[in-house]
Amino acid sequence: MPSTAEKRQTYRKLHQSGCFVIPNPWDVGSARYLQHLGFKALASTSAGYAFAQGLPDNAVGLDMMLAHLKELCAATDVPVNADFEGGYADDPDGVAKNVKLCVATGVAGLSIEDSTGDKAKPLYDFDLSVARVRAARKAIDAAGGDTFFTARSECFLVGVQDINEVLKRVKAYSEAGADAIYAPAIRTREHIEAVVKAAAPKPVNLLYPSGTGFTVADIAGMGVRRISVGGTLARVAWGALARSAKQMLNDGKFDTFADAFPHLEINAFFREDMKKRGL
Repeated sequence: MPSTAEKRQTYRKLHQSGCFVIPNPWDVGSARYLQHLGFKALASTSAGYAFAQGLPDNAVGLDMMLAHLKELCAATDVPVNADFEGGYADDPDGVAKNVKLCVATGVAGLSIEDSTGDKAKPLYDFDLSVARVRAARKAIDAAGGDTFFTARSECFLVGVQDINEVLKRVKAYSEAGADAIYAPAIRTREHIEAVVKAAAPKPVNLLYPSGTGFTVADIAGMGVRRISVGGTLARVAWGALARSAKQMLNDGKFDTFADAFPHLEINAFFREDMKKRGL
């Protein structure tokens, strides 16, 4: 298995040119299978992991999340980027302290949000948001500096539909030391290209805008370097579970079983995968 330093080098190089898809597993099994398919890097999903624990998004505590990230990193050969939510603290010093703990799990990268979780005031004030980014950067540098840091401008995700505010924050976070920029929930070509331009020369991650029909080639043409899917793969799995369960309960039928992953195939995969891991 590559060392943590090697994974971090690999992850950084992935952002230097081209465009890659980074899917979001929610447990070791999904991570191992996505790695097997050939994805070059993976990212955790706070929502997907929370749902698997019977919790809503943003309800997973710091210690539980750190344990989850450590488990994902130990189980995979490819770089793992941490969805580290808002850093589990409001103040910059708290963010720095927790970022240091996150780096110690072995992640190749991590992201910090500027959303508060408060519907009345969904975003941290601009100056505080920038200070939080600087604090995360300082903590990463103190830990060796090789962990790839993504700063997130959450405006559109929390209902602040103001592209100028997004661009203001994107520029500031880039200048404050982010290695990459992420503005989830932007959907139009105009907005995506504007964020890419504002972040330049820093790479941009795009949360795939479902329903747009954009392909990887389309998004690459807009200048995006990384495409993630957030909790969508986990929700796809939950969708299949819900449809099958409701059909059994309400209709007394089992038609959805036709789409199930064949037992022999998935079992064989995990048997061989276990051998590769020396388990």
